[in-house]
Amino acid sequence: MCARKIIIDTDPGQDDAVAILLAFGSPDEIEVLGITAVAGNVPLAMTAKNARIVCELANRRDTPVYAGCDRPLTRALITAEHVHGKTGLDGPVLPDPTMALADGHGVDFIIETLRSHPAGTITLCPLGPLTNIATAFQMAPDIIDKVQEIVLMGGAYFAVGNITPTAEFNIYVDPQAAEIVFKSGVSLTVLPLDVTHKALVTKPRNDAFRAIASPVGHAVAEMTDFFERFDKEKYGSLGAPLHDPCVIAYLIRPELFTGRQINVEIETTSELTLGMTVADWWGVTDRAPNALFMGDIDADGFFALLTERLARL
Repeated sequence: MCARKIIIDTDPGQDDAVAILLAFGSPDEIEVLGITAVAGNVPLAMTAKNARIVCELANRRDTPVYAGCDRPLTRALITAEHVHGKTGLDGPVLPDPTMALADGHGVDFIIETLRSHPAGTITLCPLGPLTNIATAFQMAPDIIDKVQEIVLMGGAYFAVGNITPTAEFNIYVDPQAAEIVFKSGVSLTVLPLDVTHKALVTKPRNDAFRAIASPVGHAVAEMTDFFERFDKEKYGSLGAPLHDPCVIAYLIRPELFTGRQINVEIETTSELTLGMTVADWWGVTDRAPNALFMGDIDADGFFALLTERLARL
């Protein structure tokens, strides 16, 4: 079986970094064609830098990293330094990258890659706000039918919100972009907070990362040591949720996840519920399903996979 070709669209973020590392540790299943950075957890200059830091940590300087959009489609950028720290990768001490950004804009890379490959062979994996993906779809509508699938981390139903009472961060940062993507007709799989809040880095799980005798294992353990302070205080949980690696884990082992094909709409006008993913989990409307919306995860299986693949690096 051929490795699945993907583009990772990301705003690193410690959990984004772990997702990228998981992809690099799984070459039999995943071929990373490139990484496009977007403004989100921290501004674009930092997310583009962080993506290159992670590539170098994994000894994958051959992976092109492109800078994408530096702000949402129609509103001011909201960032999350209160969670991820000033750099977005606070925790480990990692050297500045030596690899340069790839020439060109991340959106152009998405468009050109989809146009140059056969239809149905490229999966888009957004780990942050959907600005780059929506912009590509607006600029080049012809690529929409060429996308094999979009597998994204974002939204919530039972877990409601983590940046407002009703909205998850990635969707809230650019709800207009999310609306474009969710209405695009592309095959869509969503890993929401309902799943990711069950993927908690408990002490034994983080000890397993630290026990990996490599710079990757130590860096991941230190990232989650830093990252967890916010979520443990906010939610009273046993550890930090590893949101974004769920996207990559789904591509490798979809049987770790369960969900439903449902309709998901994005709230873009209400001041009270802006960015809410209105998920028709119970099928109470006549709106056509547009997303496979995950609801549960085999957390032990997820962490076993993650630890084994990080150890390969």
